[in-house]
Amino acid sequence: MSTEIKKEDTEKLIKETAKKLFFGEGHFKATTQEIADAAGVNRTSINYYFRSRDNLFQIVFDEAIDEMHRNYSAILLSDLPFKEKIGCWLDQELATALTHPFLKIYVVTQLTHQCKKMANKEHLDYVIRVLGKELQEEIKKGNIKPISPVQFMLNMSSLISFPTCMRPLLQESFQLTDSQFEQILKERKQVILDSLFIR
Repeated sequence: MSTEIKKEDTEKLIKETAKKLFFGEGHFKATTQEIADAAGVNRTSINYYFRSRDNLFQIVFDEAIDEMHRNYSAILLSDLPFKEKIGCWLDQELATALTHPFLKIYVVTQLTHQCKKMANKEHLDYVIRVLGKELQEEIKKGNIKPISPVQFMLNMSSLISFPTCMRPLLQESFQLTDSQFEQILKERKQVILDSLFIR
């Protein structure tokens, strides 16, 4: 039993370390040795548990995307009032941007080069339909200016994704430290809600 627990702990440690290097620090080309050193394990452990560095990368990436989709679905399909729901979604996006600032950059790169396809397209279509109906109700109530569901979602996504995907360029352009930029990200939620909602 203790051997199984140790195995799970070691696997988890390696994956969390790899995730931090890849998507927290943007070190996409981290070598097996660099991952092992950062995790404090022997390099052979990575080959033993994951066969190769590329396989480890794929596993970590797939798990990160699956977790992101689960979290978003739980929020966007919840029974929360529409504005509160969007606020929770923004909280989740900001949390991801702060802990894994390079994840979105990698996803966009992979989709651009058609190395990856959007997972679970049918589920995504369902989420969009649900949000579209709720959006129309908010427009009727006068809480949001008339806008198509696609335009609303583009606004919602781009207002949060642009700063996170463009972080290196924005920090360089505005001469912002990491802590200054992270403070700006934390302020984004209210800025975005004020932009999307009339009241």
